[in-house]
Amino acid sequence: MQTKLRILSLLFVVSLLWTSPTSAANAEGKIVKAPHAPKPHYVGVASWYGLDRQGRKMANGRKFDRRALTAASWYFPLGTVIRVVDLENGNAVTVTITDRGPNLRLHRMVDLSEAAAQRLGYVDRGLTRVFVSPVASVSPEHAGFDARLVEPTSDSLLAAVRPAPDTLK
Repeated sequence: MQTKLRILSLLFVVSLLWTSPTSAANAEGKIVKAPHAPKPHYVGVASWYGLDRQGRKMANGRKFDRRALTAASWYFPLGTVIRVVDLENGNAVTVTITDRGPNLRLHRMVDLSEAAAQRLGYVDRGLTRVFVSPVASVSPEHAGFDARLVEPTSDSLLAAVRPAPDTLK
């Protein structure tokens, strides 16, 4: 009897987890789809963390360094480079998302490393309102030289435009 009860409760839990988390019903009973594209920018509250987390493992697998320009956020994928602007004093810093956090219940958008918080100038306050936007990645690599590409001569242009004699029939 207990085995059947356990199996039924397991099936019930699995059926609850099977439903799609991307849609929900609003008060009128209409289904509302979650947005697929992230916002290009956010305004919210930022906090910082430093010595208490020094050397701990981050979500990207590396150890946290409070002197590096890094951040933790749930809003951007790991490895995303973001620009954070302090709305109180106008200072800005560019950081890389290397960890997850802060806790969503705290209503904070981003946790910056101590070095990033110092550049923004809010270490003594602990929290500040910020504008956050991802930085477009640009690859500064030069195009390689390909020896097969040659400047066309006038003879080769005429040969390319003029049809072959066997196709004129």
